[in-house]
Parts: sequence; C-alpha cells; structure tokens
Amino acid sequence: MAIGLAHYLVVGAVLFGLGLFTVLTRRNAISILMGVELILNSANINYVAFSHYSTGNVDGQIYAIFVIMLAAAEAAIGLAIVLAIFQIFHTIDVEAAETLKD
Repeated sequence: MAIGLAHYLVVGAVLFGLGLFTVLTRRNAISILMGVELILNSANINYVAFSHYSTGNVDGQIYAIFVIMLAAAEAAIGLAIVLAIFQIFHTIDVEAAETLKD
C-alpha cells in the first residue's frame, strides 16, 4: 500500500481538529499555545504534501520553514505575555486576564 496525498491530508485534518479542540476547550494559556502550534503544524504538513504531490518542487517546504519561524516568534511572545500575566495574577488562567480591561 502506497502512502498518497490523501493520507497526509487526513493526518493534517486530525492535527487541525485536535489543535482547534485544544484552543476552544482549555483555560490554561500554555495549553492554548500548544493548540495553536498543532494548528500551524497541520498547515505545514499540508504545504509539504501538496508541494510534493502537485509540482514536486520545494515551494511548500519554503512556506513550511516560514511558518516554523512564525511559530517560534509566536511562542516567544506568547510565553512572555503568559509570564507577565503570571507575575500580576499568580495564575496562568486566561480568564484572569479579563480584569486587564478595567
């Protein structure tokens, strides 16, 4: 049995679904950031799979590297925000940040 494009798309869809479920159901900021990382990784799988099976060139891999750099920047900024919220409220519950509106 050969692994085709459909297999990669199914893996990407499962990762996207798990990431979306994690973002929507978790109250912990670190868990939400991990869910966003899962969503970005599912996009990377699709980029590389479509690039390989459609044209055979490296365009999808270049896009995936760009997304990886974007995810690293997002993780650094997100963790800095989480640390700032933890210093103020002594919790990483995202609902505690609602009092920042006042």
